[in-house]
Amino acid sequence: MTDIAIGVCGIGALFALMIFRTPVAFAMLLTGFFGIWVVSGINRATAIMFTETYSSISNYNLIVVPMFVLLGNIASEAGFSRSLYDAAHAWVGRFRGGLASASVIGCAAFSAVSGSSVATAVTIGRVALPEMKRLGYSGGLSTGSVAAGGTLGFLIPPSTGFVLYAILTEESIGRLFMAGILPGMLMMCLFIVSIWLVTLRNPDAGPRGEAKPFFERIRLFARAFPLIAVILISIGGIYLGVFTPVEASGIGAGLIILIAFGSKRLDRAGFISAVRDTVRTSAMLYMIVVGANVLNPFLAITDIPLALGEMLTSFGLGPYGTLVLILLSYVVLGMFLDGLAMLVVTIPIYYPIILSLGFDPIWFGVVAVIVIEMGMITPPVGLNVFVVRGVAGDVPLATIFAGVIPFLIAMIVTLLLVIVFPAIALIIPNSMFG
Repeated sequence: MTDIAIGVCGIGALFALMIFRTPVAFAMLLTGFFGIWVVSGINRATAIMFTETYSSISNYNLIVVPMFVLLGNIASEAGFSRSLYDAAHAWVGRFRGGLASASVIGCAAFSAVSGSSVATAVTIGRVALPEMKRLGYSGGLSTGSVAAGGTLGFLIPPSTGFVLYAILTEESIGRLFMAGILPGMLMMCLFIVSIWLVTLRNPDAGPRGEAKPFFERIRLFARAFPLIAVILISIGGIYLGVFTPVEASGIGAGLIILIAFGSKRLDRAGFISAVRDTVRTSAMLYMIVVGANVLNPFLAITDIPLALGEMLTSFGLGPYGTLVLILLSYVVLGMFLDGLAMLVVTIPIYYPIILSLGFDPIWFGVVAVIVIEMGMITPPVGLNVFVVRGVAGDVPLATIFAGVIPFLIAMIVTLLLVIVFPAIALIIPNSMFG
């Protein structure tokens, strides 16, 4: 059996393991270890297992994961996420569909501290969904806005998706973070436009909320300002070159802890709960990185990326035609795999092809993340949909999937704009890093 045939069998085994509910980290670890064993012997497999495990865990850049996760968990435990939603509600709630728009804005703001799509959807959903239900919002619009808004956590920095992409490709985390800002804001605005169009067609889907006095709006904004300030300091500091992403994550986490305790919005039990959740989430992400770094040598040894690149080139579709095929494969994989699994399995294969086609790797990181986001709200997996279903309780899955369709269209429009106008993703990192 040739090395390429062994590689194809290995990828098949990887997908089989994930279909049978093996955690993605261990599926990659097992496939990589036994695949290298078959091709190069147990000595090399064991050596790669130990060296890659150590080098992965000791990677200095990975510190951003637990620090930003801790920042998001502390903000949630201290009630800052509720403050963000209340502030957005105060300013846009009086418009038709305003609560749904406030949910999207709240998701975008909380994304800038959590870095997680699921955490964003759960946190904002717990606050927003009961309020929208009380005011008579349709189940589709209310749950759809939260499920779609939550996906912004994978695009707006500090995104765990960008961190993993950077680790897998050795690209700059700072550049990727900056590249996600404008596409994230564009997607947020298109989500709000989608809400406006839905309520224009069916006014009963999103009734107007109560208009709040100007000074009440200022008061609620001031209550949310501490978390907004932390976001501006962390992300703004990276942009201005004051500190690196790793330093920004530590400063952000430290500031939010001081503010939470100083304002007496966080007690000892809440802090311990936030730390416990941070350890659990970080351990999962670290294991995914370890698994990816054991799988990657196996793919390289079997020449799978090279063979796939030659096959795609042989179709004669040109760079953009090949890109369309790659993106379509993400759409198909999104029906079965979650976002992180898609990222760590496909990037080692597609990254060399993207470079050979002459595409900017930072730009492709943004494009890949947007397509993966789409998978988070499409059936049959639609992770964010199931998460929101758990929060909403009495809204059928079919209603939620129907509710996300306008937002899915908005995501496709965002993707097309970023492809046609790459500067949307690259103007900030290029101006920052030259």
